Formats: sequence, structure tokens, C-alpha cells
Amino acid sequence: KNVIVLKNGKNIYPEEIETLLLRNDYIKECMVYGKKDKDDVKLAAELVLDNDYIEEKFKDNPKTEEEIKQIVWEEVKKINQELVSYKHVKEINIRENEFKKTTTMKIKRYLEVK
Repeated sequence: KNVIVLKNGKNIYPEEIETLLLRNDYIKECMVYGKKDKDDVKLAAELVLDNDYIEEKFKDNPKTEEEIKQIVWEEVKKINQELVSYKHVKEINIRENEFKKTTTMKIKRYLEVK
């Protein structure tokens, strides 16, 4: 039901990409969605970072928000290499607060996707 359909007819299941993203220690929660891009759709990801992990990892060498975003983007690019090109995440947005969830702890996508 969350399928993203590209202009070329390819189907993308965001949960597949989210599973890969969540394997990364920097990422606590994520949601992949299709974002309008000219006349097609590009994949974007909303990320909630694991601040405890980041603080611990960089306690001797603190990073700015911009540096952390760049580090996370590099991690996302590594994950993209495992995927076929049309499934690549092209944009990330880092958010401070966690997603609204159902009682079964699934993200309420319909509230999050703009």
C-alpha cells in the first residue's frame, strides 16, 4: 500500500530501503517516500538520528550539525550502492523529533508525507 511508482513504471517498496537504512548505527528511525521532482518522483528519506550513539562516537571530537549530516549522507550513499539505481535515495532530511506512530509502533505515513 506504500508503493512508490516512478514515471518509468518501476515500483519501489519504501520498507525495503528503510530496513537497510535502519541497520546503520547513526539512524534511529526513518521513512522513505516519493517526492515530486520536475515530471518524475525522486526518493527522499526523513531520518531521526540516534543522538546517544553520535555523542558517544564523537565525544572526543564533537561535530557540528552540518558535519553530522554529511557523515550520515555518506552512509546513505554506501547503502545506495547496494541498490539498483532507481531505488537510490536522492535527498535526506534530518528531523529532531520522532515520527507519530500507531499503537503497533508503525509510522503514520499519511501524517508525515507532505
